[in-house]
Amino acid sequence: MDLKQLFKTPNPIIGVVHLLPLPTSPRWGGSLKTVIERAEREATALASGGVDGIIVENFFDAPFTNGQVDPAVVSAMTLIVDRLMNLVTVPIGINVLRNDALSGLAIASCVGASFIRVNVLTGVMATDQGLIEGQAHQLLRYRRELGSEVKILADVLVKHARPLGSPNLTTAVQETIERGLADGVILSGWATGNPPSFEDLELAIAAAKGTPVFIGSGANWENISTLMQAANGVIVCSSLKRHGQLEQPVDPIRVSQFVEATRRSLSLETPPSSLAAIKLHSG
Repeated sequence: MDLKQLFKTPNPIIGVVHLLPLPTSPRWGGSLKTVIERAEREATALASGGVDGIIVENFFDAPFTNGQVDPAVVSAMTLIVDRLMNLVTVPIGINVLRNDALSGLAIASCVGASFIRVNVLTGVMATDQGLIEGQAHQLLRYRRELGSEVKILADVLVKHARPLGSPNLTTAVQETIERGLADGVILSGWATGNPPSFEDLELAIAAAKGTPVFIGSGANWENISTLMQAANGVIVCSSLKRHGQLEQPVDPIRVSQFVEATRRSLSLETPPSSLAAIKLHSG
């Protein structure tokens, strides 16, 4: 996966648009117009603040299903993502929670989005939705069937979940890439808003062998200069919200602050691939 070709930078900052509750979700408010208008405001705030990409999630649809979402959710997300793609110029991705990768790929392929995020691509994870099994077999064949070039960013040992068994992080990264055929991997902390450890990011970079590794949670302008020493890109949401609170809308000032802090750190740091090579050589 060529990050520079897709995002126009080798170290992309991807902001997140958390959609208000969609039709059939427990907190659905009855107005898709309200959902669309907020999504448009947040995408505009992210793009004007300087992010390199945006990912759209049905975050407020919780509690989530562990399988396919309702067709109304797919219809709503298709409409919303299409609207956003006509509003901003940065690449847009989709995450259909909790793990409906087939719907995410279908939406992305139909509207021309660039990538999807898949929480569980390989293996089996115990979650608050029950057991979630990886969908690599179905997803990769579906992508080929659609003739799609949508990239797949897959979480490794995803947050809010525990693996069945105790897989080694290095092995999990390798299997996600080599057996699951992920185009990039995402490493998060244990829950939303918690960052992965620097040591785990280093392990992931070394195991990925050139496949991009993204920070998936917990990044802010205080820790990003450290975390980006061992990652290729970052997906960021909580710290860009007003007062840093998840339920609040995106704050354009906080977006600009985060982007500035990240780019300043990147201009000073050794690229993570070089860092991993140095460590392997010295070891």
